[in-house]
Amino acid sequence: MKFDEFEFKEYIVRALQDLKFKELMPVQKEVLQAIVQKKNILAKSKTGSGKTHAFLLPVFNALDENLHKVQATIISPTKELAMQTYKMAQHIASFSDKRIDIKLFSGGTDRTKEIEKLKTTMPQIVIGTPGKIKDLAVQANVLKIYTSNYFIVDEMDMALDGGYEDELDAISQILKDAKMMFFSATMEERILQFARKYLSNPLMIDINNTNDTNIQHIWIPLKHKPRIDCLNQLLSTIQPYLAIVFANKKETVIEVSKSLSSQGYFVGIMHGDLTPRERKRVLTDCKALKYQYLVATDLAARGLDIEGVTHIINYELPYNYEFYLHRSGRTGRMHRDGIVYSFYEEVDDAYLDNLNSKHIVPSYFEFKSGELVPYKGRATRAQRIKPKTDFQKEASKYVPKPKKVSPGYKKKRQAQIDELAERLKRNSKRKKR
Repeated sequence: MKFDEFEFKEYIVRALQDLKFKELMPVQKEVLQAIVQKKNILAKSKTGSGKTHAFLLPVFNALDENLHKVQATIISPTKELAMQTYKMAQHIASFSDKRIDIKLFSGGTDRTKEIEKLKTTMPQIVIGTPGKIKDLAVQANVLKIYTSNYFIVDEMDMALDGGYEDELDAISQILKDAKMMFFSATMEERILQFARKYLSNPLMIDINNTNDTNIQHIWIPLKHKPRIDCLNQLLSTIQPYLAIVFANKKETVIEVSKSLSSQGYFVGIMHGDLTPRERKRVLTDCKALKYQYLVATDLAARGLDIEGVTHIINYELPYNYEFYLHRSGRTGRMHRDGIVYSFYEEVDDAYLDNLNSKHIVPSYFEFKSGELVPYKGRATRAQRIKPKTDFQKEASKYVPKPKKVSPGYKKKRQAQIDELAERLKRNSKRKKR
């Protein structure tokens, strides 16, 4: 059956219709076109752009439902992301008349039972974390992923950040003959270096803006006030469906969550020291709307699809401006609008200028009489940086025009100006040293 210009199996079309998809997103179209061309893919696409379905759709469309061996291996850098992909795959499979065996392999499970099960039957689609897949496929040698037609790595930059290069190397060696798709929110040199080892002449896909959502960025000066006071003022002026409050450290997350809870807000927390079971419970509670606010470190900024996030609040700006973009990507997903509030100090000027250069166009607001009102206090970069000195113009001030004009006076005066301008320029350089 056709969906846009692509031929899909009937059950895939039903799954897309159930998701209220009216048309495919740009990243999905580009990936599918590359598959038709039989190309390996290296794709840069921001979170929330629909890239999970971009690789799941061709996997299911090529799947032989009657063949009970591994046909696709999908790697996610964290247990939570792997679970999200697994649930999306299960949704598509639920519309098939034939049973499709999809297995999730990640940490915290019974390894002995998994090995015993794999000795008797193979799943058709494997989804898991790098360490677990390497353990079962390489070390235990019971997960036969070498039969895969597709090998997908989601959030490649996050996987390398997590120190999984050795695991990815081992898995890629096994799957070097499969069709490969590597997805990343950034395309740094280390990503390209890894991709060059395994992707021969890949099709590069760069989707910068893949949906029609509008994310509004509002920057609020602290003006030497305590952050928690500014946060309290902000929360008294907004009514989010679900908001994520980002801080940089676990200790700050705990401190902020306690403060908000004491004021009667329904608050959840997410940081790196939570166990996998605790993180799963928090995500489940978010989906059940038990919280209005989730206070989190950047663990929640990358890839986690928390549905219904209407507001992002940067209690602290992230250390790396790239993570500002990742945090912002938690809202404004799947054709919904979102808003990002960020507190800043004077020392953050250069940081904010960097974000401006990334096409972030903010509005500035401040608190007055308990309300958010437009703020014009922050100077633009052009206003803060003094223009380069025009030494010629400066020198001309010290070389007056002669009272009596004589032949060739213009050339003589210009020569004097040039000489003085050069001296002023040299003196300026010495002062900078």
